[in-house]
Amino acid sequence: MKQALGLFLLLSAGASTTLAQTYPPVEVFKSPTCGCCSKWVEHLRSNGFTVNAHDVSDVNTERKRLGMPERYSSCHTASVGGYVVEGHVPAADIQRLLKEKPKAIGISVPSMPLGSPGMESPRPVSYETLLVGKDERHKVYARH
Repeated sequence: MKQALGLFLLLSAGASTTLAQTYPPVEVFKSPTCGCCSKWVEHLRSNGFTVNAHDVSDVNTERKRLGMPERYSSCHTASVGGYVVEGHVPAADIQRLLKEKPKAIGISVPSMPLGSPGMESPRPVSYETLLVGKDERHKVYARH
């Protein structure tokens, strides 16, 4: 019985390591003084992503360089697997994006809704993750 439990634990540990390695690294561009951005980075890391956080003086410049239209902006921008991720997008939505691989610029949670990852609050609000197409139009990708 002990051998079976040990083998299960060994296999489980290997599976979680393999899972974490299946996601491409996330490059995050954020203000050095933004606490909610740092909390979002930790949310991604706790969900299996490797994150390289870059403190920049102008997030808007990075957003524009990556191709996300300003109307979908938030306090930080990121890139992963050829997509732009704007704002407090839940890790599960990013995982879905990387699995489905839609033809799109990326996904966005515009603004900074209370209750989104990094914006935890005792009074969360409903919000949507938007899929931003190559034509810069969007559709609802997920509701939270």
